[in-house]
Amino acid sequence: MKPRRLIAYPAHTLRSFLCLTLLWSFFTTNNVSAQSDQVTVIQADKVIIGDGTTMNSVSLVIIGDRISKIGPSTSIEIPTGANVIDLSNHTVLPGLMDMHTHINSSDHDGGDMSVLREHGAHGAIYGVVNAEKTLQAGFTTIRNAGALHYADVALRDLIAQGIVPGPRMYVAAASLGITGGHSDVNGWSPLIDIPGTGMVVDGPDNLRMAVRTLVKFGADHIKIVATGGILSSGDAVDHPQYSDEELRAVVEEADRLGRKVIAHAHGAEGLKAAVRAGVASIEHGSLIDDEGIELMKEKGAFIVPTLLILDEIIEFGEERGIPDYSIQKAIEMSGLRETAMRKAYQEGVRFAFGTDASGNLHGRNAQEFKVMIETLGATPMQVIKNATSDAAELLGILDQVGTLEAGKWADLIAVPGNPLDDITLLEKVSFVMKAGEIHKHKDN
Repeated sequence: MKPRRLIAYPAHTLRSFLCLTLLWSFFTTNNVSAQSDQVTVIQADKVIIGDGTTMNSVSLVIIGDRISKIGPSTSIEIPTGANVIDLSNHTVLPGLMDMHTHINSSDHDGGDMSVLREHGAHGAIYGVVNAEKTLQAGFTTIRNAGALHYADVALRDLIAQGIVPGPRMYVAAASLGITGGHSDVNGWSPLIDIPGTGMVVDGPDNLRMAVRTLVKFGADHIKIVATGGILSSGDAVDHPQYSDEELRAVVEEADRLGRKVIAHAHGAEGLKAAVRAGVASIEHGSLIDDEGIELMKEKGAFIVPTLLILDEIIEFGEERGIPDYSIQKAIEMSGLRETAMRKAYQEGVRFAFGTDASGNLHGRNAQEFKVMIETLGATPMQVIKNATSDAAELLGILDQVGTLEAGKWADLIAVPGNPLDDITLLEKVSFVMKAGEIHKHKDN
């Protein structure tokens, strides 16, 4: 084998190359610096900080993607050349955060039968449309709770690269469920090989491998299905699905890889099993009992309640193609859910805002606030906090976002009027900024 020949370039060629490299570095560095040093000043009559407090007559100085200063307008000096945005008669608050979405679902999703008609390419396209709707509605961060074919992973990355407009995303990829459970598709001939609505996995060892696989391909968190669900056939919402051993295997493996676990759970027994295993949050939590309330308080786990979607299934399910068995499940659970969830909220279980946005809920996420107030007995400030600092704490990013403070990401929205007087004003967002970039600004 001949030794590799080294090419000796003339000295003047090397000097020219070095000069070009330095020039390129100078221009690109200065271009990035010019973009990152862009200064915006937002002036507002009222600001909701996100931690339960407010300020009046406030100015925020934003440099690049961060809040540089926030304080009374009389004490904030406007930097020369700053872009000044006057939001008089508006309330400014942190970008809202939805902790349970299915961003890659279609507007006509009628239960689990969509897997017979569509595939991953459909989900990818739906995701692009739904992401922009969600951002325009004032939700600058979302946690996605399951998608097929890693469509949410791809969407997250394209949004982060600035190719697709949308909220900052934290994704689960596929949910993990048992054979015959909520992530499976049931009731068809065993001769037909039907894909699940998630990843169907049984047994502790297989679940550990599934967690590793999901993390390998980009999952930010792991979702497990601990009880039956509304939109699945052949299972009951109040029955557990995974065993204690299986739940522990998922949480242990996820923890080893630096990921939190979220658990779909309606019924009390499956909910408690998931909390004992160490999940970060219970998705839905509809039938939580007294023991579950105390256990969640002890463990510091969150409930992400997703209230609006159940009402929508009952009222509009038939016209949207949702199967009758799903509508009946929703009706049977509705009254019990209101009593259980209100008690959990009033007794101090931690809650984070989440909608289960699917079907045509994308872009209507803020309608959940009114339902939370009515169902849980919450105040407007409490539910806003659930969708800002509480959600950020659940995600583990409260040091970066969730409140309007110097040094945090410049994620903020504005609405005309005061949502503390009328929570439905959050359905009429007129200004959206994510990481210092304005995505919506209209006069009202």
